[in-house]
This record gives sequence, structure tokens and C-alpha cells, in this order.
Amino acid sequence: MDPESLSLLEDGLRKTMLSVSGPELDAALAELGWAEMLSDLSELAIPLVFRLLGETGSHASVLNDVVLLTAGREAGATPALPYAGNGWVVWDYAQAGDSTALGGLPLRRVDEGGHLRLPDARRAVGWWLVGSARAMLTLAQRHALDRVQFGRPIASFQAVRHRLAETLVAIEGAEATLTLPGDDNPDLTSLLAKAAAGKAALTAAKHCQQVLGGIGFTEEHGLHHHVKRVLVLDGLLGSSKELTRRAGAGLRARGSAPRLAVL
Repeated sequence: MDPESLSLLEDGLRKTMLSVSGPELDAALAELGWAEMLSDLSELAIPLVFRLLGETGSHASVLNDVVLLTAGREAGATPALPYAGNGWVVWDYAQAGDSTALGGLPLRRVDEGGHLRLPDARRAVGWWLVGSARAMLTLAQRHALDRVQFGRPIASFQAVRHRLAETLVAIEGAEATLTLPGDDNPDLTSLLAKAAAGKAALTAAKHCQQVLGGIGFTEEHGLHHHVKRVLVLDGLLGSSKELTRRAGAGLRARGSAPRLAVL
């Protein structure tokens, strides 16, 4: 896909996600050819769609499609997904009213799940986390430029600039990890990428909350929506802490660390 077509597709997806969410977004993405994009251009479709889900704050059940594609199963099923603390959840719109504890996502806890391979799904959630982190950074940057104290914008204060800079570095590092090819070690690479994205999003939530101050806690401001979302997404398919420990245990058992990127 050429850059112009990609830009048009991104603009169209962003406008769609800003206008609808949930089942309505599922239907809209189906009309836009999500199934074909995922099947034929997964390396392009997954980063684009899931990053935009994070940036816009919308949600759709497209993660199920990624999991089923990797497992070679027919689309339309609702697989159980692992959650932090040895839990399991399923995407269930019928129980959406009972899911407020899970960041506004229609996730319902279940007793047990299957054992699906999740490299593409972990990368997808990683891009979702990165998109949410970008959205929080944008809100904090805008506030830092508009908020004036002692006669100048707080963006000129060193402490504020350090928090914003640390957030940006974390996001850029997570994006770099998510774009590693991982052909030789897809499970390890995706596991580390999801962990890096989770850490970056949590860093963004912490620093952006501090930059925004009291207004960031209010219901009227958009930050709280993204903070709750990243707390849930970090736990989905394994939290950053759990995945980091799992990767370390695997490397210790192996006795060596594979080269994941050529620098």
C-alpha cells in the first residue's frame, strides 16, 4: 500500500473510531474490510487499527479476530483470553453493563480458558497500549502549554519537561520493540514487546497525571478514561511484570539470550 493510500485509510479509520465504538465499530470495521486487511496485510493492519483504538479511546472486539487468525480457527468465535493473576476473560457485549471495573471494556471474567499461541495478539494489545499512551501525552502537552503559573506556561518548568520527555522516551522505546521482526523468536519477541508497551503506558499514566494535576482526576477531563484503559490492557494477555518475569525465567532455563535485533 502506497503512503497516500495508507494516509487516507488512517484518516478514515480515525474518523470512524471517533464517531462509534463497541458493536457499532465492529460493524463499521467489517464494512471497511477489516477481515481482508487482517488476512492479507496483518503486519500493516494490526499496528494501524490497534494504535488508533488507543488514540481515540474507542474499542471493538477485533482482538478476538487476531487470536483466531493465529490459531487457525474460524472467525466469529469468542476465545477466552488470559488475564493478569492467572485469570481469564472473554469479550462479551451482553455483559457490558457489568464491566465498569475493567476500564469500560466489555470483558467478563470466566473460570478457565484454552492454550492459544498469542504472539500477534500480544503485539496488537501492545499497539493499543502505545496508542493510549500517545493520547495521554498529547493531553498533558496541551495542558502544559495552556496552563500558566508565575506568568509563564508550566511547559517551561524543568520538572514538567522531564516528565514529558521521560514519557516520550518510554513510548518510542516501546514502539521500537513492537516493530522488531521476531521471525526467529516470535513468542519471546512479542512477549517482551507487550511488556515494554505496558511499562510505557503505565509510565505515561503516572507522569501525565502529575503534569495535569487536579484536573486530571476529574470526570470531565479525558485523562481518566485512558488511565483506566491502560490499567486493564496491561493485565490483558499478561501484565508487564508477569511477562518480564516469564521472559527472564525462559532465558535462564535456556542459558543464553538470542539476538532479537541487528544493531
